[in-house]
Amino acid sequence: MKLSTIAITSLLACAFASGSTFADPKEPGTEQGYSTIEIMQQGEPAQLHWVSVEDIENSLEGKPPMAVGFDIDDTVLFSSPGFYRGQQEYSPNGYSYLKKQQFWDKMNCEWEKFSLPKTIGQKLISMHQKRGDDIYFITGRSPSACEISTQYLKDTFGIENMHKVIFAGSSKTEYTKTKHIKDHNIKMYYGDSDGDIISARQAGAEGLRIMRSANSSYKPVPQNGIYGERIVEDSQY
Repeated sequence: MKLSTIAITSLLACAFASGSTFADPKEPGTEQGYSTIEIMQQGEPAQLHWVSVEDIENSLEGKPPMAVGFDIDDTVLFSSPGFYRGQQEYSPNGYSYLKKQQFWDKMNCEWEKFSLPKTIGQKLISMHQKRGDDIYFITGRSPSACEISTQYLKDTFGIENMHKVIFAGSSKTEYTKTKHIKDHNIKMYYGDSDGDIISARQAGAEGLRIMRSANSSYKPVPQNGIYGERIVEDSQY
């Protein structure tokens, strides 16, 4: 069985997709100007690049401490309980609640406490802390006047040198996380969405894919490895 080659799409004429997980849902893997993996005639994808936490740790052996970044929702936290509640209250069966400040105020200031930590987040954060890496959290959520996410993440994952969570917001014309990844000299950025991978690459960092849980309230589920990125094994949990 012959695997397809990696197709290079045309250069990006203008940015049109958000770097945030919270843009209007669209077909995954459609960001223009980046390598995409063709699908074989049999319907099977080309070989994917899977890595374990141990693989990542081994690849960093001997390298000095650096700054690493994490998305929050569906990456280190399973936050669907709060998002599902917001959808039911503000836009049942639709995604317009993601454009309502009332929802973000509830999520950032109250409902974060219903978010469940993902095992992969615990493993990765523990590994990077052991190395002495500087950890940042950059989310595509809209900012609010208050937030409990910083303290919640600090307590949940036992983060020693906790930086205030960066609320990058979303935009239809740019990858909003790119600036923050670049500003903090982040070398590795973990995220579940296509926009996370592209934002990291635009900032000169490596974007590593964390798998979104199948029961996440945010659909459609991305096509892992569509941009040839490394995918962290068992990261849906």
